Amino acid sequence: MPGLIGKKIGMTSVFSAEGKNLPCTVIEAGPCVVTQIRTVEKDGYAAVQLAYDETTPKHTSAPLKGHFEKAGTTPKRKLVEFKGFGEEIKLGDTVKIEDVFAEGDFLDVVGTSKGHGFQGVVKRHGFQGVGGKTHGQHNRLRHPGSLGACSWPSRVFKGMRMAGQMGNERVKVANLEIIKIMPENNLIVIKGSVPGAKGSYVVLEA
Repeated sequence: MPGLIGKKIGMTSVFSAEGKNLPCTVIEAGPCVVTQIRTVEKDGYAAVQLAYDETTPKHTSAPLKGHFEKAGTTPKRKLVEFKGFGEEIKLGDTVKIEDVFAEGDFLDVVGTSKGHGFQGVVKRHGFQGVGGKTHGQHNRLRHPGSLGACSWPSRVFKGMRMAGQMGNERVKVANLEIIKIMPENNLIVIKGSVPGAKGSYVVLEA
């Protein structure tokens, strides 16, 4: 499916035609440059590689410098492949918001969620803890309790909800409505929230 690479700017709210206050996310989407075209004959699949966000040659490896020079563009920070673009797109073309999206459309947003470090079961999974402070439970209020394993199977089942790393995962939020597009500033306003912190990269899929 076609799409764009963007950067999360932050959240705001707009009023709908019915007067409702809608929470929205503002994303800077593109412009993206076509840096490679995958073909079935050469690569085994058809796709278009887009590049986004300027960087300096100093922070670009030698192979990537040649890759960008071949496309006739300056070095970029983020590269993502998309399927679904038509055959009319060429190497070095610039893809903008209005080329892919329109107001009222629905899209999917892929991003990396905020990392929360190592967390316990209460915060990570919403456990309630093991109960009150009586009967020697003064120091186990936020502990997971029994894991359910006894002499059989003498192990912990895979997938058991326990303490561990929380967040910092690839997350896709589907079917978000496009409220407004501002092509002069490369901004797109989407209803609802998207994963990631301010300034983080997101992928918009039509």
